[in-house]
Amino acid sequence: MHCPKCNSNNIVKNGHTHYGKQRFKCHNCGRQFVESPTRQPIDNSTRELIDKLLLERVSLAAIARVTGVSTRWLQYYVNQKYYQVLKVVEVTKKTR
Repeated sequence: MHCPKCNSNNIVKNGHTHYGKQRFKCHNCGRQFVESPTRQPIDNSTRELIDKLLLERVSLAAIARVTGVSTRWLQYYVNQKYYQVLKVVEVTKKTR
C-alpha cells in the first residue's frame, strides 16, 4: 500500500474511522487516509457547475441538492473561493 499524496510506503495503522474502516498514516508527509475510500473527490465538471450556479445566486442548499455534494463541503469550497478574490479596490478620480 502507498500514500496517495507522496506515494511513500512508509505507512502505519492509525485507528479506525467512525464507520469502522481502518485508517492509515504516512510517516513521510503525515497524510491520513483509508485504503479504499467510498467517497471520491469532486470532479472538475461538478466544480464548474457549482461556480455557474453561484454566479446565478442560487442558494447553497439548492446547489448541494442539485450537484449531490454535502453542504459542509460546499461551504468550505465557497469560503475558499471567497479568500481567492482580490480585496483591493482601485478607485480613480472622475475627470470633469
